[in-house]
Amino acid sequence: MDSDALTLKQLRYLLALEEAQHYRRAAEMCGISQPSLSAQIQNIEEALGVHLVERSRSGVALTPVGREVATRARKILDEVQSLTDFTAGAQRGLVGTIRLGAKPTLGPYLLPHVVKLLHRQHPELNLYVRESAPRELEHELANGIHDVILAQLPVAGAELVTERLFREPLYLALAADHQLAGEDIITPSQLKGLEILSLTPQFHLHDQINDLCQEFGAVPVRDYEGTSLDALRLMVGMGMGAAFLPALYAGSEIHARGDVTVKKLKGKTITRSIGLVWRKSAGRAEAYKQISDVVRDVVSKRFKDLIVEN
Repeated sequence: MDSDALTLKQLRYLLALEEAQHYRRAAEMCGISQPSLSAQIQNIEEALGVHLVERSRSGVALTPVGREVATRARKILDEVQSLTDFTAGAQRGLVGTIRLGAKPTLGPYLLPHVVKLLHRQHPELNLYVRESAPRELEHELANGIHDVILAQLPVAGAELVTERLFREPLYLALAADHQLAGEDIITPSQLKGLEILSLTPQFHLHDQINDLCQEFGAVPVRDYEGTSLDALRLMVGMGMGAAFLPALYAGSEIHARGDVTVKKLKGKTITRSIGLVWRKSAGRAEAYKQISDVVRDVVSKRFKDLIVEN
């Protein structure tokens, strides 16, 4: 085994192949030709003396040994990136490229304001934003696709660091012609027996809303689970049930005199906790904390319903 022949670039090629599961797509991701990528993967196998890749009609997959090598390669690249980021940050502050993952129930309503302020304050920072479903978001963070994620907490993992940002209220959404729509404020006792729509189990809100239904004696609707907040809003507007919608979404998408109205619960503030999460090994903790400060600044100045956490 000639491990000295291995390069960091070759390790990146292997991780690209693991993600794409296809030589041509992996080569495009790396900006090289397919034959060059194939040759580099073969060089890794020869250097290590093991078989890393299995070919099939549908594409390629890593062997069990290949998967373990990829996991170790990711840790090596994280450490190298951590070293690079540390030296860059120590000299120049918040610069370079950071890959931020965000959930679709949150990112579209908050991040445009955050990105604008970050660009103004840190013009040498490139923030690459990618949306994913919450459960996928956490998996992708662990696999190095994202450097940091904006997510609903808690996010479990001994190798993860969490920075709490704010709590976002959840409001009860009702059809405009619902019997409770005329009430200024709804009491928790009025939720008993009320049919509540929810998102699919892919979303953390699914579990939270199930817990709320148990607490208030409401009835979760299992037959029609939304794949997005827009889908929930449409079903509420058609009278298929009520729903709990996050404040950022409600403020952006629920309009006066529309088919849906939102209500607060009297004496009961329901919130979800939002934070930034990153891997301990990835470095740039100070940069992520600076981004956290920018998010809090945006929230405190633009969104009065949100509760900033320091």
